[in-house]
Parts: sequence; C-alpha cells; structure tokens
Amino acid sequence: MISPFLLLAIGTCLASSLVPEKEKDPKYWRDQAQQTLKNALRLQTLNTNVAKNVIMFLGDGMGVSTVTAARILKGQLHHSPGEETKLEMDKFPYVALSKTYNTNAQVPDSAGTATAYLCGVKANEGTVGVSAATQRSQCNTTQGNEVTSILRWAKDAGKSVGIVTTTRVNHATPSASYAHSADRDWYSDNEMPPEALSQGCKDIAYQLMYNIKDIEVIMGGGRKYMFPKNRTDVEYELDEKARGTRLDGLNLIDIWKSFKPKHKHSHYVWNRTDLLALDPHSVDYLLGLFEPGDMQYELNRNNATDPSLSEMVEMAIRILNKNPKGFFLLVEGGRIDHGHHEGKAKQALHEAVEMDQAIGQAGAMTSVEDTLTVVTADHSHVFTFGGYTPRGNSIFGLAPMVSDTDKKPFTAILYGNGPGYKVVGGERENVSMVDYAHNNYQAQSAVPLRHETHGGEDVAVFAKGPMAHLLHGVHEQNYIPHVMAYAACIGANRDHCASASSSGSPSPGPLLLLLALLPLGSLF
Repeated sequence: MISPFLLLAIGTCLASSLVPEKEKDPKYWRDQAQQTLKNALRLQTLNTNVAKNVIMFLGDGMGVSTVTAARILKGQLHHSPGEETKLEMDKFPYVALSKTYNTNAQVPDSAGTATAYLCGVKANEGTVGVSAATQRSQCNTTQGNEVTSILRWAKDAGKSVGIVTTTRVNHATPSASYAHSADRDWYSDNEMPPEALSQGCKDIAYQLMYNIKDIEVIMGGGRKYMFPKNRTDVEYELDEKARGTRLDGLNLIDIWKSFKPKHKHSHYVWNRTDLLALDPHSVDYLLGLFEPGDMQYELNRNNATDPSLSEMVEMAIRILNKNPKGFFLLVEGGRIDHGHHEGKAKQALHEAVEMDQAIGQAGAMTSVEDTLTVVTADHSHVFTFGGYTPRGNSIFGLAPMVSDTDKKPFTAILYGNGPGYKVVGGERENVSMVDYAHNNYQAQSAVPLRHETHGGEDVAVFAKGPMAHLLHGVHEQNYIPHVMAYAACIGANRDHCASASSSGSPSPGPLLLLLALLPLGSLF
C-alpha cells in the first residue's frame, strides 16, 4: 500500500505543474484585482430605474458548495481547469445571503421557502401560499390564511407573467406563485385525503388553472395531473405510472383552453418539436407539459421530445416581452435538488450548469437598464467537496490521498447523509473498484438514508439590474420579493413610484432617488 503522505506529495507536485504560466507572474493577479476594483467603483452610481421586467431564477437545492462545484464543472466542460471559470451568476454585481429556515423548521423544505421568496411571508414546512397559521395537511386551517405572490402582484399591475420549471408545474416551487395549499403533495385530487376534499380544499393542478386564469406562459412537467384517472399518456402509452390521476374526471388542458379569449392565440404543446415550431409573435398563451411527472435530467434528456431549460426560457421571454408594461418570469432549475437527494452529484451539477446557461440566455435577451434579475436557492444540501484536490482535478474525481484510517481512496465529492453509504465486507466500499464517473454514481455518505437531506446554512442571492443594490447583506428569505416588487413598482409598497409614463411603465420619482441614497436600515 502506498503511503498516504507519498500520495499527498505526488498530488502537490502535480498541482504545481498545473499552474497556468500567466498565474506565476504577480502582475497577472495585481492587474486582475485592479480591474475588479474599477468595476466595483462604477457601482457607486446606483441603478435606480424602475424594473419593467423581473426575472427570478431559483436553483432548487443550489447551496454555495453546489455553485462552486458547478463553476468548476462548467470550466472543465470547456477544457479548462475550472476553478477560474465564471458562472453567469458570478458576473452579477450584487450578492447577499438568505436565511432559509421555515417558521417551524431549522432545516427547511422547498414549499415553506417558496412561500417566503415568492409571497414575502415565512411559512411552515410543507405548505405553499399560506401563512404560518396554516398547519400542514390540515385543510381547515387554510381559509383566511392565504398569501399572494409576486406573480399575482405583477399580473394585477398589468404585466405578463410566466412559470418555467424542470419539475412538475405543480411542484413546490412553482405552486407557491399561484396556489394556496396546506400540503405541497396535493398535486391532484388523487393525492388528497377524503377529509380535505370534503372540507372544500382544491388540489394544486386545479388551482393552477382556476386561481390565476391568465398566466401567459406555463412550461415544465406534470402532464398526468391534468387528465382523468387512467387516461393513457400521449408519449408513454404503455407506462401505467404515466397515466392520468384525476378522480374528478376533469381534463384541465381543455379547461385551460376554454378560459382563453377566442381572439387570442393559445397553444398547448407536449414535445420539443412543437415548442420550437411556434412563432412567439403569434402566441398569446402557452402551456407546455413535456413529461407526465418531472422533466428528465439534462444528462438523460431526449432532444427530440424534451426542450432544455434554456430553450424554454428563450421561448418564454420572447412571448412575455411583447407586453409594453413588462413581465415577471419565474424560472426553476428544480432537478438540482433531485440529483442531490438521490446522491447523484453528476446529475445535480449538470442541472446547475444548464440553469446557468439559461441565465446567460435571459441576460442576452434583456437589459440591466430595465430588467431586475435575481438568482438564488431555496435551501442547500449536505453536499461537499474537498480532500486537498489539485488544481484542475476532475470535480468528480478522487482526492490525491487515501484515508489515513481505512487506507482506501475517496472521491472529492461526498454527502453528509444519503443513499451512497455502502459497506462491503464490513468496511467502507473501495471507490476505485466502481465507476465513480458514471452519471448515476451515488457519492459516498456518512450516514445511510434512502434520500439525502437538505442543508440548513444560508444560500447566496445574486442580483443585477434596477434596485439590485437592495440585496446586499444577510437577509431573511422573505425579504426577496419585497425588493423585487419595490423595484418594479408593483404590490403594496408603491409610494415611491411616480405616475405612469407614456409607455405604461412607472418612472422613478424624486422620493425613489432619495431613498436609494439612504442607508437600508432607515428604509425598513
């Protein structure tokens, strides 16, 4: 057995050989720092425009360690060492931290957090679009405790609105933008207890169609929740799990179509080919449901049937951008979370890289002068990478030494808990005997669980555009939609907004400019 200290020495020598030649010159680092300083000084001129458009990117489960690992992966996919690479979100000028706890949970779930960053109110774990007075699964605690979201505020202000996700469109994150439910798992009436149905609560798919009937763009998965029980799926005809689930016999696709004005152009699509064939200039309403449940992982995606997140975002913006009053768009990279829960770091990180590409796509189609873009996560995961890996080490590779306890190698990526816990012959599995670069490899974990858990630490908030500087420190998660609404002059706090301009968008008044110069503590 090679000494772990010898392996560490070999790794150190290897790391030294990987240093790019330009980085050996102190001038490289000084020049880089001086340019960064110049860019920072330019930020003293605050962007106090009114945000005509607001785009929120939500990386579900995208904690800081996931952001860093995704950055390295992005660089390595472009044949670089990776560490020096910039994600699109890295280029945003303002960064804050968000405290993610739910009102009843130290480590949160995606439902209570979605209520916070969309509705501006912290809530209990497992509930969406309701205050903390609502108890999970208790239908009779819902009425009177509903809270509305920034999507509703934007719609009430005359803006177009859209939802794009890689999960089901009635999953936790998107549902908080339109639904009020005591349980995030009430996807259709099939998943609801008889008591909740008898008390008058409605499932989330039903609420998607009835609560805000004129959402312009809805794209993601979740087809089966829209059709009557046992209705054969259009794509997976032999798969019983893909069949319709609804007990009430409703066809929500037909209901969606019936709600649209006859003089408007409404389109329902279920595959990538039909989506990309659309002319966004002639689309007023779009419903795209590309899978019975969640969409496929990016690494597994069928290019013929399933669009990428970037493609969905591009189509959404082209449709929403036609409104002279602007738009609000919620984009969720939802399967980052699923990859982590399954212990499949490769799947999770490729999902994060694809979301970053979608962020770049949105940036190319909009302007920081009139579009506020916020990128954040709902929560983190117990995902980490370490082990003194050398520069340019494959993010999915081994640490340069073996354990000094069990004398076995280990991957840089590990989980605090999850399904990757494996004991072979009474000892930790030797990862050199398995394909740890496989797309579905489950990284080793310290504690065995069928599903890895969320992490409880703060998550990053990246912002650019009008009033992005208001996201600047450590904030409660529910603060985020208040900033977005303030920037766009929508919702309840509009005293700083002047009368509408000729384009139909509010213009900043003197009070807005004054408030922007005051310390934030004096504003709230």
